[in-house]
Amino acid sequence: MPSSLSSLWKPTRSAPPPVAIDLARVLVAGTAVWGLALVVTAALAAMGEVPWDAAWVCATGAVLGLLGLRWARKHPDPAAQAPASTPTPTPKV
Repeated sequence: MPSSLSSLWKPTRSAPPPVAIDLARVLVAGTAVWGLALVVTAALAAMGEVPWDAAWVCATGAVLGLLGLRWARKHPDPAAQAPASTPTPTPKV
């Protein structure tokens, strides 16, 4: 039986195909979470419970999420937009 380390270096199976996802939906969800975290940490920082650095981290996450969303909408995944492959009908003679 091969050791687990050798099976990591030389896998016997091929990698599974990538899963098609809607990247824009993932980015919207992540940006919303960062936005909520920004509101919470800003409120806590205003009360003096946490340093303002935490709010800046959340603001950076939200801004990066918005930039990623802009990029994802400009560069859609061609595989996700491709219509399902349907066989072309053969003409009857």
